[in-house]
Amino acid sequence: MTPTIKDVAKLAKVAPSTVSRVIANNPRISSKTKDIVRKAMDELGYHPNYTARSLVSKSTQTIGLVMPSSAENVFQNPFFPEVIRGISTKSHEKKYGLYMTTGDSQEEIFEGVCDIVRGRRVDGLILLYSAVDDQMMDYLLEKKFPFTVIGKPYEHEEEITFVDNDNKKAAFDATSHLLELGHEKVAFVGGGMELVVTIERIAGYEKALMSQGIDMVDDYIVHHEFLQEGGRDAIQELMNLEQPPTGLVVSDDVMAFGIASRLDEMGLDVPGDISIVSFNNVIFSELATPSLTSVDINIFQLGYEAAECLFEILGEEKVLPKRITIPHKLIVRNSCSQLD
Repeated sequence: MTPTIKDVAKLAKVAPSTVSRVIANNPRISSKTKDIVRKAMDELGYHPNYTARSLVSKSTQTIGLVMPSSAENVFQNPFFPEVIRGISTKSHEKKYGLYMTTGDSQEEIFEGVCDIVRGRRVDGLILLYSAVDDQMMDYLLEKKFPFTVIGKPYEHEEEITFVDNDNKKAAFDATSHLLELGHEKVAFVGGGMELVVTIERIAGYEKALMSQGIDMVDDYIVHHEFLQEGGRDAIQELMNLEQPPTGLVVSDDVMAFGIASRLDEMGLDVPGDISIVSFNNVIFSELATPSLTSVDINIFQLGYEAAECLFEILGEEKVLPKRITIPHKLIVRNSCSQLD
C-alpha cells in the first residue's frame, strides 16, 4: 500500500500539516523537525505527488525563462548556461522546475509568452534580457503576472523588479583601461541598439572618452550578434577603416574570440597590433591565447538573484519593485598592451 502524508506524520510524531510544510521547505519549520520528517519519508518510501499538490495549491511549482532568441543561437554563448545555472540553483532550493521558451523572432517569443500566461503553465517568469519598446513587459504588467528581468528595463523602471550590473560604470572602466595604456583610437563592438545593455555600455564608453578629451567617432561603434561570427564581421568592418582602432571594447567574450581569430588570419597580433577588453569573463577567457582581459559581471549571481526576487514576489501578496545591482570587476590578463 502506498504510504500517505498521514503515515509519515504518524511515524515522525508530527501533524500532517507539518509534513506538508516540510515538503514545501517552509523556513518556519526547524531543521531538526525537517530532518525527522525526511527520515520518516525515506523509511516509508514516501514521495510527494507534486502534480496533486499543484492542483490543490493552484501552483505549477515551475518558473519560466524567456530567452532573447532561438535556442540554437542562445546556447552558443556561455553567458546563458551560466545565468541559467544561477536560476536553477535557487529554483532547486525552492523545489521548482524550469520551463524555457524561445523563438526565431520577437513576435514568436511574445506569442509564446502570451500562451504561457494564458495557460498558467508557470507561476512566474524571468526575462533574460531587456529590450527597447518591449511589448512583453507591457503585457506582463497589464496582466499582473509575476516576473523579474535580468537587465534594466527601458521603460516602467519603477514598476519592475530587475537585476543588473552598472553597465555604464563597467564600460567606463573597460574603456578607461585602454586609455590609460595610451590608446586614443578605441572602438566599441556590441549588440544591437534594441538592447538596453548596448545603450548603457555605449554611454559609459563615451563618458570615458570625454573624460580624456577624446571625441567619439561614429565609425568606431559597430553592432553585431553576440557570436564568434559577429566578432569576425565586426573586426573586418573596423580594420577596413582609413584609420583603424588600436583598442577595442567588446561587449561579449565570445565576440572577442571571433575578433582574435580573424585578426590572426589577417596576420595581426593581439595585443601587439590591437588591444582588447571584453565582457563576461567566461571560463574560456583565461584559457584563450592570449588570455582575455575581461569584465567579470558575476553571471551566476545575476541569475540567482533574479530567481530569488521572483520567489519573493510569489511568496508575498505585495512586494515593492526593486533593483538589485550586481558588482563587476575588471580582470586584467594578456590581451592589452601599452601603446608606444
